[in-house]
Amino acid sequence: METVVLVMMILVCFNYILKQTYRKKYAVACSAVVCALFMGLMWPYAVEQSKSQITGWLSDSSLMLDVAVVLTLEVAVQMAFCVLSAHIRTSGKVKPLTLWTYRFLRWFPGVLVFPVLFSLLVSVIFALPGTSFRLVAWSAAAAVLVAIPLATYGVKRLLPEKEIRLEVLFLSNSLIAILGVVATVNGRTAVAGISEVDPAALAGVCGLAVLGLIGGVILHGIRLKRMFSTSRLHSRTCSGHAEAGKPACK
Repeated sequence: METVVLVMMILVCFNYILKQTYRKKYAVACSAVVCALFMGLMWPYAVEQSKSQITGWLSDSSLMLDVAVVLTLEVAVQMAFCVLSAHIRTSGKVKPLTLWTYRFLRWFPGVLVFPVLFSLLVSVIFALPGTSFRLVAWSAAAAVLVAIPLATYGVKRLLPEKEIRLEVLFLSNSLIAILGVVATVNGRTAVAGISEVDPAALAGVCGLAVLGLIGGVILHGIRLKRMFSTSRLHSRTCSGHAEAGKPACK
């Protein structure tokens, strides 16, 4: 379980840095300052934690299920940003609401990075016993302040194409969602398994699938007929213009 959580924390940090590559330099600097201040100011709460308490949190099923809600919302927001970004890049005209939603999602850095930073601060304090807690916290904050812009610049140099970074961000969030199910369920299942099959329910599902398939084929055929009729009308109009000596259609 601890290994899965560690992998998720690494992916969260990677997603955070990858998201910063779509923002302006001053926005990246502001985000780095916020993260650094968070680490520097949270040391009084970090020193109150213990490894046994953190292990107890990871084994608490109800707490992990609550974390799953936040994790799901975070992944959904980041995936929505990826989808809207791809839609804006491929569409000619975009609605104002879609554009404003994309701008909001682009500025939204995510909330999972703050628990990760807090966990990193606790680990650093445990790793340096006998050192001033305040000094350790603000030293870690200074390292974060420098590391975020450098990591953002490094990722942009490594992956200069925005489309590739967008795909990587989407896939990384998908992996976080999969690992989140493993980490938050923690051996529990929401529904008890059954060994019997309900024929009526199975027939209903198959019937709905068949009806949906038939409806999709019919709608696709109607759309193709409309497109074919429009193209034929356009070709006839162009032919009439050519016979009358008018300028040809484009």
